[in-house]
Amino acid sequence: MAPGKQLLIILFLIFSWEFVHAQREVIGQPSWEVGGMAGGAGYMGDLNQENPLYISGLSGGLYVKRNFNQYLGVRLNYTFGQIKADDSYSSNEQFRERNLRFKTSLNELSGLIDFNFFNFSIGGGTRQFTPYLFTGVGLLMFKPTVKVNGERYRLDKLKTEGQEKDYNNKVLTIPYGVGLRYNYKGTWSVFTELGYRTPTTDYIDDVSGRYPVNPVLVGDGPSQVDLSDPSRYHIGHSGTQRGDFRKRDTYLFVSVGISFTFVSSKCYSF
Repeated sequence: MAPGKQLLIILFLIFSWEFVHAQREVIGQPSWEVGGMAGGAGYMGDLNQENPLYISGLSGGLYVKRNFNQYLGVRLNYTFGQIKADDSYSSNEQFRERNLRFKTSLNELSGLIDFNFFNFSIGGGTRQFTPYLFTGVGLLMFKPTVKVNGERYRLDKLKTEGQEKDYNNKVLTIPYGVGLRYNYKGTWSVFTELGYRTPTTDYIDDVSGRYPVNPVLVGDGPSQVDLSDPSRYHIGHSGTQRGDFRKRDTYLFVSVGISFTFVSSKCYSF
């Protein structure tokens, strides 16, 4: 079982147990919260098969959240990030010889459920900090590109693996992760979180299947490059595996942020 799926199952079991336990202590009132975050974006897939914490770009996001009590909230979340990978920098000699690379922008709109472990102070609780879990569902829009001789090309439009149709670059994604939140002043809080995403595609990096029969050539003359097989000695024989055998890529956002909660005076009356 993939590490991401194992983490999702563990998070779900912990969330379920803690949610049942928390219902005995809920005393707070609903409130609205807004926040922003910034940090790094990472990726694990055909060009990075072993490092689940590989950060290759920046990310930023905004959200609006409905806190139902000091334990449970639901947020609408938008996050933008960029990820990239380049075989030429790999420690694996076979990858360096393959010589694939990409850069992808990520636009994610998601609905998330947050669960605080502790009786968090905003909303009527007694604790100034709390770890939390989150999961949900989202829509991901991505555009893999590559820059060759000063010009950038949209890889999803070039059918680099001989696809009959363009693959869909708008897909469902499943976010899940952990965070830590601290209420440092009144209704202001700071937080940090690490979240993985499993999208319903293996083409975030434009690599999934096998080398095609016909090469995808860009440029002219001696500067011409085969984007399907940019290896120096053209090792990508038609029909042989181009990427790994996993059916999904994974991406992640690691962030720090600040939030403001609109709390009425009723939230502190018991």
